[in-house]
Amino acid sequence: MVLLLASHGDLPQASPAPPVVEPVALMDMSPQDARAANTSQAFVGGSLPSAAPYRFTGDAINAARAADCLAAAVLYEAGDDATGQRAVAQVIINRARHPAFPKSICGVVFQGSERSTGCQFTFTCDGALRRRYSEPAWQRARGIAIDALNGAVYRPVGLATHYHTDWVRPYWSPSLEKLAQVGTHLFFRWPGFWGSPSAYRGNGNGQEPMEARLAHLSSAHAGAGVLPEYATPTVIVTDAAVAAAIAAVVPRQNRMLGDTIILVLERGQTPDTFPALAEAACGPRSYCKVMGWTNPQLIPAAEDMSAIARASMSFSYLRDEGRGLERALWNCDEYARSQTAQCMRR
Repeated sequence: MVLLLASHGDLPQASPAPPVVEPVALMDMSPQDARAANTSQAFVGGSLPSAAPYRFTGDAINAARAADCLAAAVLYEAGDDATGQRAVAQVIINRARHPAFPKSICGVVFQGSERSTGCQFTFTCDGALRRRYSEPAWQRARGIAIDALNGAVYRPVGLATHYHTDWVRPYWSPSLEKLAQVGTHLFFRWPGFWGSPSAYRGNGNGQEPMEARLAHLSSAHAGAGVLPEYATPTVIVTDAAVAAAIAAVVPRQNRMLGDTIILVLERGQTPDTFPALAEAACGPRSYCKVMGWTNPQLIPAAEDMSAIARASMSFSYLRDEGRGLERALWNCDEYARSQTAQCMRR
């Protein structure tokens, strides 16, 4: 589909319909190539128009639902980082005011989450909500959400409706205008009228749906019922053998190499289940590194590992909630992956 868009401030001449919001799909690029491509795309020139203050118009219960949807989004997308959280909150507020998106905060946050490949914010469909942040972190995020719903504006990202980290390259990136960078995140808007201030005229309808995925975090959403997979921290696996392996991993003290957890992986186990093992080994840690080998004879005895030990590593996992980062990488010489971005650097 090609959208013909008029210049800023003019109504679109070819099509009155707003742009189509596409499911997030990433180009098959290594993190290094993605960063290079992202760097080569220039920022738009001139001063960025700021978003108008947003004022939530619903009653108290709908305001509480909106605040908790927005708090979950900023916390699970940006981690416990106030600057990143304000940037994410502004994007969600911008979307709620734009005719291309749902008219409620919760609708924007959970748009497409019923499809594993269609969610607009990955934490709503990748299982991240099973992992709990601390209560102080949740309350800080909720404070930023409430401020945004009461008119606070984060000006550096302007009228951005899209963002992504700088080590990936979504297919939509080249067609949008790059506005700003906050930390490792790049922010974008549509070109033409649909990225101009005239397009952001909505203010929501004040009606917020209850979201079952938040019922374990939010009393305002508890009436939706806690979905079984979110009732307690859990790990979903597909192999019965791996489920048994996780049962063994969780209670025991794993071997440590410095601050890294070492796992011995079974050669016959499905590689897609390795992240589940890593999550089980990490437990509730906010920062955790895991390295796994299928050949235990090659596991190094010290942090300063040999080239052979490093080259033979089968899998690695990093969780850094402070930076909003969770990454799993495979040895693609041992386990072929459909995306090169999932491969370790050799």
